[in-house]
Amino acid sequence: MAREADVVIVGAGVAGLVAAHALMQQGKGALILEARERVGGRLLRHALAPNCWIDLGGQWLGPTQERAYALAKLLGAELFPTYTDGESLVYFGGQARRYAGTIPKLGLMPLLDFGSAIAKLDKMAQQVPLDAPWRAPLAEPWDSMTFASWIEQSMRTRVGRWGLKLFSEAVFAAEPFEFSLLHALFYIHSGGGVERLSNTRGGAQQDRFVEGAQSLALKLAEQLGEPVLLGQPVRQIIQRDDRVQATTQSGATFTARAIIVAVPPTLAGRLEYDPPLPPARDQLTQRLPNGSVIKCFAVYDRPFWREQGLSGFVTSDLEPLHLVFDNSPHDGSCGILLGFMEGASARQMSAAGLEARRTAALQCLVRYFGERAAQPELYIDHDWSAETWSRGCYGAHFPPGAWTQFGHALRQPVGRIFWAGTETATRWMGYIDGAIESGERAAKEVLEIL
Repeated sequence: MAREADVVIVGAGVAGLVAAHALMQQGKGALILEARERVGGRLLRHALAPNCWIDLGGQWLGPTQERAYALAKLLGAELFPTYTDGESLVYFGGQARRYAGTIPKLGLMPLLDFGSAIAKLDKMAQQVPLDAPWRAPLAEPWDSMTFASWIEQSMRTRVGRWGLKLFSEAVFAAEPFEFSLLHALFYIHSGGGVERLSNTRGGAQQDRFVEGAQSLALKLAEQLGEPVLLGQPVRQIIQRDDRVQATTQSGATFTARAIIVAVPPTLAGRLEYDPPLPPARDQLTQRLPNGSVIKCFAVYDRPFWREQGLSGFVTSDLEPLHLVFDNSPHDGSCGILLGFMEGASARQMSAAGLEARRTAALQCLVRYFGERAAQPELYIDHDWSAETWSRGCYGAHFPPGAWTQFGHALRQPVGRIFWAGTETATRWMGYIDGAIESGERAAKEVLEIL
């Protein structure tokens, strides 16, 4: 099979679909090649019952994510708020404590320690240019140390250090020793501050999709129609003069005047390029691993924790579920607790297998919510590191040296090859909103050369 188009797009996640939509609105023909047998990339929904969905992948929107809200409205994707009524739980040192609001009861000194650290991080983050983090005034020293090193130097209390470790796992799906302080600061600036990244109401976890976040991608693909080709993993990209050719694993070829690669950097780095990519771009993709996360769902006949006056939200130092949300459907027709295994915990439990994960997850939920949590009607989880065409979530993280040495190659086109994907966004990198921004930017860059 051989086909031609104005533009070929690799990847039918939100970034690739948005780019195709923008190009087609300008009268350009775009073909999307998707390795999976579905669209959505790191958005994936699962039907528990008719019209009852859970998100195995990305699922939330929050304030200042204007692009994502606008797209949801345009496509008629209905939203509803994450459940936050009642008291939350913090489980630390073998003891569960209930609290109202956003501040857990863990002592005055730890809270002052943690609050001071957040204020410092937010202030430092404002000095990082979103379009060029390597140009920050202290870019070199910030990029030479890990986030963990800064935590050890800056925090006085064990609880405070645990709080920032939890922030690292929850936001990056990685341990604080895995990425640089500069990357942490860029990400904080990109998302509008530590609290906005962390909070539910008023934060990045505020709103959910009634039909699952993947409905965004499904609705976009439906509008595009035939140009989305599934089951077409690209293995090679060849540039010759003013033409670019993508070849799939089956040997099919697709020729265009430009190509947008809209997949995670670690996957983009596994493609074969002729001529080879410039050293900086290739070195960059060698350094950007995805985070490690397993989403775990326990489904009950009703959200029984609400009867106890609990919101379902838990932060914990108990392995392996450090973070739990009430993930029940908007109509409360059943009760769903969503737990996250992230970073080192996810890697350990990935190797342990499904039954071991189920046992470990339910043991945590029993500690948090009592024996009633031990017998869900259904347990299901999804290990994103095991996904062939993702190799981890939520997004890529930058280890020490990556931003300052190779960051300039992140969005820089290579001839007629352009880059999209949430990792290339300046605002809300790693989120749906960032994916939309990247698709719009890549389409604009392509239009300028067509």
